[in-house]
Amino acid sequence: MKNTICLIILLTFFSCMEKQDKVVVEPVQIHEINMEAELAKIEQVRKSFEQTVKEKRYGDLGKFTTEDMISIGPGSEDWIAYRKLREQHGNKFRYDSIKMNPKETVILSDTMAYDFGVSSMYYTDENGTVHEMEDTFLVIMKKTEDGEWKLHRELASSLVVE
Repeated sequence: MKNTICLIILLTFFSCMEKQDKVVVEPVQIHEINMEAELAKIEQVRKSFEQTVKEKRYGDLGKFTTEDMISIGPGSEDWIAYRKLREQHGNKFRYDSIKMNPKETVILSDTMAYDFGVSSMYYTDENGTVHEMEDTFLVIMKKTEDGEWKLHRELASSLVVE
């Protein structure tokens, strides 16, 4: 009986030792990120955006955003009044200029980054009065296949972080 049990155990052991293919693990290719170069690209996007607004080339602003950009603007009384003024005057009162002052720009991966800071927006009303409005912004940027950083998501608050 002992021999039969030993034989069964041995047969079971050998039957479980089927030939298995070796698993070859290929090393994951890690993209090295040149942080300085990428931060400089983001800074250039910011400066180009500011210049485009200053030159009132509003039709060109879409080149700074992804196709599925989502933006949520400040909801304070002055911002609501500004948007209402624009509507009443057929979108006439666009920004005269905008100055973005980032406090933190972080590259999260080779395709995602965020920019956090305060921006000042200036516009001139129908009486020639220049108005300044500030907001705190958090922008998520996405790098396109052609290597350009674009605004992908934006959340702005009329509460200004010092």
